[in-house]
This record gives sequence, structure tokens and C-alpha cells, in this order.
Amino acid sequence: MIAVLPRAVLCLSLLGTLACAGQVIPHEPDLIDVMLPVPADQVKTAVIDVLTDGGYDIHRQDDEHVVTDYRQDIRGPWDGMLHWRFGTGKSRVEARVTPASNESTRLRLHVLYEGKDGLFTRWEDSPTALPQSAENQLRLIKNALHLL
Repeated sequence: MIAVLPRAVLCLSLLGTLACAGQVIPHEPDLIDVMLPVPADQVKTAVIDVLTDGGYDIHRQDDEHVVTDYRQDIRGPWDGMLHWRFGTGKSRVEARVTPASNESTRLRLHVLYEGKDGLFTRWEDSPTALPQSAENQLRLIKNALHLL
């Protein structure tokens, strides 16, 4: 009887855990593709400045692509603990700056956002938080270019 009790508790806890697991809710990718009436060099500089000021580490793949690491919310030893234990969101950005002419540039921003809500959950694709959204990044870039 005593050996059966731990198995029953284990089975009930496993069923409870599986019953709480929900489906992943699909969401639209956070992507913006716009034309800006500014030369490509100025747009690249503005993109790099805005993303750097926003806490992203920049990696330039080539002349057109700018890719970031995950954004650092808190710089220091507690950043890992915050993400690992309590769960939050983390984002990274992929930008493509393509010259359309001498005086206009096509900018494509894609923000990839992942979230989790606790110690025993994994990172999953989530809707982007407003401060890191592609729309907000575009607003900041336009502001840096004095287009607003």
C-alpha cells in the first residue's frame, strides 16, 4: 500500500502538469518594411545608434544587414537570475537597409521576441512588448533622422 501511494501522487502531479500546458497561441511577426526619404548611410547610422541606445549589441553582417544579440535589460550579475528565475521577455532585432536611390532608402525591421513566465518554463515566441516593438523602433529611427 505504501509503495502504491507515491506512484499515485506522481501520476496525479503529472496529469495536473499536462492539463495546465496550453497550446502556443500564434501571432503575427513583428515586421515593418518602409521607404524613407533619406540616404542609406544616414539610415544605417540612425539604426545603429537607436539600437545601441536601446541596449542591443550590434553585429553588422554586411553592408545591408544589421543584426543584434538579445537585448540586455539589466547589465550585471543579476540579469541572468532575472531571466532564469522570474521570467521576462527578451528581444533581438534584424534590420536590412537597402538604398533605393541616392535620396531614399528601404528599411526592413524584424523584431524577434521570446517570453517565459517562470523557472520551469522554456522560452517561447511571444507578441513583442511595446517598447521593443518594430513600430516603436521605427518611430525612434525617424526621430533620430528628424523625419517626425
